[in-house]
Amino acid sequence: MTPRFSISQISTLPASFEDDLRVYREAGAEGIGIWEIKLPEDEGAVLEAFRASGLASTNAVPAVPSIGPLSLLPGPSDPAERVEAYRAGLRRLAPFRPSAVVLLTGPERHRVVVEGLRAIAEEARALGLRIGLEPYQQEGGGDWTMVSTIHDAVELIDEAGVADAVGILFDVWHLWNADGLEEDVDRHADRIVGVHVCDARAETRSFADRVLPGEGVADVPRVLGLVDAAGWDGFYDLEIFSDNGAFGNAFPDSIWDWPPEELARRGREAFLACWERRTR
Repeated sequence: MTPRFSISQISTLPASFEDDLRVYREAGAEGIGIWEIKLPEDEGAVLEAFRASGLASTNAVPAVPSIGPLSLLPGPSDPAERVEAYRAGLRRLAPFRPSAVVLLTGPERHRVVVEGLRAIAEEARALGLRIGLEPYQQEGGGDWTMVSTIHDAVELIDEAGVADAVGILFDVWHLWNADGLEEDVDRHADRIVGVHVCDARAETRSFADRVLPGEGVADVPRVLGLVDAAGWDGFYDLEIFSDNGAFGNAFPDSIWDWPPEELARRGREAFLACWERRTR
């Protein structure tokens, strides 16, 4: 089976929405993971261009992507205000009909996250959307999340009683070294609503320092093999963070400094090479 490949718009951060549509399509991608921060103030024109592109809408990301505040990303500090901002983001993204919308917990109190999940799930149900709760990398994740494994995320979703609206966003960078990964994928494969793919640099300099699949230490072929064997048949979104100064570190080898055409082409080639070597 040929995997369905898409590109998350953060991967080509400096490019415009219109350029992303063109570049991704020309590179052979079949989908686009839309980021709200890339939408113009009036999204009508890009919505029309998106519909004409033939690309599927995959894992979308609101401008305020978490319940608790994140130090390196924008948004209010009050969790209640963040939940309302996230709900507003859902309404803005809904016309694009994404297959899932990404959500992080942030480093927040348990009760606050549970209440936030319920409020977000209510909005998602009304809009006919599916939320993908993303476990965050266990190494250095304390400033970002309260869940770092699929098991912990499932427990949180079930406690909130929102499994009908909230599934798991599986991100290779976050989960490749998670405890009990193989068992979690086998047990909870039906909860996965989206997949992000990249690789982990051997000496990671920040959260925004990722590399193309197969060029790091995450054993991407093995992780792809786990997800594939578990029955995932949705899109695989290339999602690259590679700071060029946008998040405070202007890495001299930043992938974000590449022409978007090069990133899209090389990213697809790297993913397919890992796919061909996938194992379990």
